[in-house]
Amino acid sequence: NKKISVEEKIKNALEKVRPSLQVDGGDIKFKNFKNGILKVELIGMCAHCPMSVITLKQGVEKIIKKEVPEVEEVKAV
Repeated sequence: NKKISVEEKIKNALEKVRPSLQVDGGDIKFKNFKNGILKVELIGMCAHCPMSVITLKQGVEKIIKKEVPEVEEVKAV
């Protein structure tokens, strides 16, 4: 039984978030994870949407933190 790395857990959680962003013409990409901070790249419509900060904090961050407790904060880069 292989232990799943924190990075794998994060990527799996991001896969759950992606469809709701893709519906609006956007997407999200894992950049890196260090010291509790997950850095992601918002792509497509998400990159230019004024609501993306709210989506990131209220939606993405909330889901990721629930799925992967090691994540303390999600930032867009």
